[in-house]
Amino acid sequence: MEGSKKLGLVLGPLVFLVLNILPIRLISEQGDAVLAVAAWMLIWWITEAVSISVTALLPLLLFPLLNILPIAEVGANYGSPIVFLFFGGFVMALALEKVNLHKRIALNIIRLTGTTPNKVVLGFMIATASLSMWISNTASTVVMLPIALSVINLLVNDADGFTKNDQNFSLSVMLGIAFSANAGGIATVIGTPPNSVLIGLLENEYDIQISFLKWMSLGLPFSMAMISITYFVLTRWMFPVRDLTFNASKEVIQVELNELGPTSGKEKMVLAIFGITVFLWVFRTLINSIFPNLGLSDTMISIFAAISLFAVPYNIKRGDFILKWQDTSKLAWGILILFGGGLALAKGMSVSGIVDLVANLIAHSDISILLTASLLILLMLFMTELMSNVALVAVLAPVIAGIAIGLDIPILYLLIPVTMASSCAFMLPMATPPNAIVFASGFVKVPQMARVGIILNLIAVGLLILVFKYVVPFLF
Repeated sequence: MEGSKKLGLVLGPLVFLVLNILPIRLISEQGDAVLAVAAWMLIWWITEAVSISVTALLPLLLFPLLNILPIAEVGANYGSPIVFLFFGGFVMALALEKVNLHKRIALNIIRLTGTTPNKVVLGFMIATASLSMWISNTASTVVMLPIALSVINLLVNDADGFTKNDQNFSLSVMLGIAFSANAGGIATVIGTPPNSVLIGLLENEYDIQISFLKWMSLGLPFSMAMISITYFVLTRWMFPVRDLTFNASKEVIQVELNELGPTSGKEKMVLAIFGITVFLWVFRTLINSIFPNLGLSDTMISIFAAISLFAVPYNIKRGDFILKWQDTSKLAWGILILFGGGLALAKGMSVSGIVDLVANLIAHSDISILLTASLLILLMLFMTELMSNVALVAVLAPVIAGIAIGLDIPILYLLIPVTMASSCAFMLPMATPPNAIVFASGFVKVPQMARVGIILNLIAVGLLILVFKYVVPFLF
């Protein structure tokens, strides 16, 4: 066990105990108890002393013991509608992966974009981002990596060996895949966990609902802008490729497609369910206005998709279904628990008066609203380089809501850009799973990732400040 993990394992409960036995009151008896739990969770989340999902279970034990909330109220957060919205999304991702539809979609996108070096990079980036909107960014990267390695190996083994041009192309492809996976998830509610943590907080604590389509109207343009900028930074500025031509990449893509064979009936069935689900998400408000008694929600649509994939038979005689319950062994159950823990912590901060205290402190200060927003975006983006973005949003979102209340601005104005910042970690391999996966390929070194990453991080901060100032007030 690493030294930092050992230290964190002991330090978490120790800080919790010290904060609980302090003779002085920092906030109130209840507020101090919540702070103590939050400190324990934060230390374990930062050091990853135990699984971040196990840490998320602490409120279930500690909140009732410390008389913060009864266990029934704490437990309700772990069964929040947002948890089930993401569960349905996970089940759809499982089905896409099981029938290999995700790989077919990715290969066809790359084939369509062309085979000149820069177009190949663009193809990989668009394909990765398109997948990352619907399946986890880790899965998107894992799908794309072997295809990218096949193309890169053509350059390694060609007549002139592995030249500077070849190296630049390899770096652009690898970093393009990782960064597109990160940015692509911002586009949809189910694309990346921090988005769902925010939506859950807004519904649970403030009775504010953001529909799938409403989020996409902001998330998709931002995602596309970030991916376009990343493409130009990689291919035109940091790692330009000159006079590199190869047609073999087209053959690699075709070979991969040939291995998949013709589109199977199961793939078509998954595609149909997936298409219906996205249609319902996009037109939910219109459907509800036509049928006011229906009360359709994004979570209900997500669960409809999940049940359909288990219950609609592909071959009724053989009892053949797209998914069987055994397939859920691959489901990211830990992330669902993490959502619950984040929502429970937010509830604790709310009922104990911590959010109100932050709001009052900010209300009586003379800090500029724009400067506060800029600093919070910067803080979130660079902190997420070092710790889980879901855990970070779970801890900071309620506090940021308090800051927005103190500044007397709608909480969405501050919470949305700051949450989006948590998915813009481009600098370090340990910041996100996609970064780690492409780093492990051996084609990317830490200084190379950091050099591009710091530029993209700062561009993302600038874009998010514009989102805060102009886009969120316009849309919300």
